[in-house]
Amino acid sequence: MDDIIGIQMIGTQRSGSNLLRVMLDAIDEIVAPHPPHILQRFLPLLPKYGDLSDKNNFHNLVEDVCELVCINPVPWEGVILNTENVLKECEHPTLFDVFHIIYKTVAIQTHATHWLCKSMKNSYYAKAMEDAGIHPFYLYLYRDGRDVALSFQKAIVGEKHIYALANVWKKDQEAALAVRSIVPAKRFISLSYEELIVDPEGTVRSLCQKLGVLYTNKVMDYYKSSESKHTAIAGKMWQNVIKPVLKNNSKKFLKEMSPNDICIFESVAGNVLKELGYELYTDSDKLCSFSEDEITLFMEENDRLKRKFKMEKVDPGDIEKRRPQMELLERIRNYNDK
Repeated sequence: MDDIIGIQMIGTQRSGSNLLRVMLDAIDEIVAPHPPHILQRFLPLLPKYGDLSDKNNFHNLVEDVCELVCINPVPWEGVILNTENVLKECEHPTLFDVFHIIYKTVAIQTHATHWLCKSMKNSYYAKAMEDAGIHPFYLYLYRDGRDVALSFQKAIVGEKHIYALANVWKKDQEAALAVRSIVPAKRFISLSYEELIVDPEGTVRSLCQKLGVLYTNKVMDYYKSSESKHTAIAGKMWQNVIKPVLKNNSKKFLKEMSPNDICIFESVAGNVLKELGYELYTDSDKLCSFSEDEITLFMEENDRLKRKFKMEKVDPGDIEKRRPQMELLERIRNYNDK
C-alpha cells in the first residue's frame, strides 16, 4: 500500500467539489468516491469508544466506520470493506489510520494509484493527518463566497442566514489557506471554481500534470458516468453532475442577493474575498462590524430559517437516503448512556 498516493480536497462545499470529484474519478489512476466524512463525523465520537489501545474498543470503531462507508447515500461501487482486513492493515489504533487504510483499500480494489477524499472540512485536521503519517496532495478548490452562500440557502445542508454563511465560508477558507504553511508547496494545489467552469479541459489537464497522472478525454464526459448518475440519484443538490459544465454559473449573487445581504457578507468576509481575488461591491464606508445583539438576532433568524427549510423544502426522499447513516451516528452517540 505504500505506493498509493492521496489527494485531499479542501475548502467549502457548494464550490463545485462534486463536479471536480467526478471529473477526476474519470481518470484511470484516480478513484474519488463520494465522501462519508469519516474524520468529521467520528472525531467528536471517539470518547464513546474508550481507550483505543484496547483491541475490543478499536474493533468497535473500525466496524462502525466501515458500516458508515457501506451505507453511504452514494455507494462505493466495486468496493468491499472488511473490518478484520482493515484492522490488520492499521499500524496504530487511531481513527486516522482507519481513514487512511480505507482510502488505500479503495484504490487497490479499483486498481487506482491515487485516492481522492472530498471531505472539504479535513483542512481542519491537516496537521493531525500529517502527524499521523498521511501526506496527500491538498487540492484547495474555492469559489466566490457570495455564490456559495446562495447555493447553501437552497441546499438540504448548511446555514441559511447570510451572516452565518459568511462566517462559515470565511473560517473554511482561512483553514484551507493555513494548510500551505505546513506542507511542501508541491503538495498544495489551489484552483477556483470560476476558472474550472470557464476552461474545464485546460484546468483539469493542468491539474493532472501537477498530480502526476495522465489526462483522459473521459474527463469531459463525466456527466455520463455511473458515479455521476449515482450521485445525482442520491440527492437533489447534486443534480448538476449529470449535466455538462455550466459555464455561466458565476456571479449569480449580483442578481439574486439583496444589497443588504451583500453588505453583510462583505463586512464579515471581505478580506478573504479580496485575498482570493474577488471584487467587493459594497463601498468601504458602508462595511461594518456587528454588535452582540445584532449577531444574536442574526443567529436566531438563522435557526428559524433552517427549521422552515426543513419543514417546507427538504425532499423526504433525500432524508430517507441519509437515514441509515444518521441512525448509525445516533446509535453511537447513545453508547454508554444507559
